[in-house]
Amino acid sequence: MAAGDFSDLVAFIAVARERNFTRAAAQLGISQSALSHTIRSLETRLGVRLLARTTRSVSPTEEGSRLMEAVAPRLEEINNELAALSDLRNKPSGLIRITTAEHAANTVLWPRLQGFLRDYPEIRVEINVNYGMTDIVAQRFHAGVRLGDQVEKDMVAVRISPDLRVAVVGSPDYFAHHPRPQSPQDLSSHNCINLRLPTHDSHMVWEFEKKGNPLKAHVEGQWTFNMGSHILRAAVAGCGLAYLPADMAKEEIASGKLISVLEDWCQPYPGYHLYYPTSRQSSPAFSLLVDCLRYRN
Repeated sequence: MAAGDFSDLVAFIAVARERNFTRAAAQLGISQSALSHTIRSLETRLGVRLLARTTRSVSPTEEGSRLMEAVAPRLEEINNELAALSDLRNKPSGLIRITTAEHAANTVLWPRLQGFLRDYPEIRVEINVNYGMTDIVAQRFHAGVRLGDQVEKDMVAVRISPDLRVAVVGSPDYFAHHPRPQSPQDLSSHNCINLRLPTHDSHMVWEFEKKGNPLKAHVEGQWTFNMGSHILRAAVAGCGLAYLPADMAKEEIASGKLISVLEDWCQPYPGYHLYYPTSRQSSPAFSLLVDCLRYRN
C-alpha cells in the first residue's frame, strides 16, 4: 500500500471500533457514503473482506480483526509521536551551539546562561571557544559572538554587551627594568605577549586610537598564546606587556599586580554581538536565549 492509503486504514479502524458506519463517519468528519466507499476500495485493493455487514450491525471479519490488531497500535504510536513533535515545536528544548571568543564566554555567556539553563532544564547549550572568524553555517553553529564591527552584513546582530576598552598592562617587576611606553610606537622596544589568531595563522594586531587617529602596532616578544587567560597570567608573572580587554585585567590592576599604560590611546570600541543567519527560523529555545543575552542599558 502507498503511504497515502494510511487514511483508508484510519477509516477502517474507526468503523471496526465503533461497529457503526454512522458514528465512525461523524468521528472522522466525513459522510457515511464516503466512508462506505473508502472501506470498499480498501477491501478491493487488499483482496479480502474486512467487515461483515448486516442491516443492524457491523463487525470485523477474521481478516479484519487481524488487520486491526496489527495496525491500530502502530497508528496510535504514530499519532502520539506527531503530537509530541507538535508539543516540542512550542516547548523550549533542544541543543544550541555557540562559537565565541574566551572573553565573551567568561564575561557574558557564562554569567547569564547559568540561571537561564536552570530555568529551562530541557535546553542544552554548547560553547565553543575559538578566536577564528568561524563560518557558523558551514560549521553548524546556531549562533556566534563577535565584536559589533566584525559581524557580516547578511547576519542578524543582537548586542549582548556594552562598548568595551582594551588595556595595555605590565607588572611592576617588568616596569622596574623597562620604561613605560608613552605611545604605541614605543612598543617596538618592549617584550610584548602575542595572541595567535587561527584564521590567518598570524598574531593579533594591537589597535589604538587617539583624537580620531587610528594606529595599528605589530608587536614582537618571547611569548605567544592562543588564550587570553594565559596572556594575563604571563603578564602578572612579568613576562612582558599584554594587550587585553580592560575588564579582564581590572582585578589585577586594582590590586597592583599590573600597571595600565597608554590609557589615552585605548578608546572604547563596539561591544559583543550575538549573530545568526537572517534565514534562521528561531525555535522557542533560541528565541528565549537571545532575549536572555540581549544587552539592556
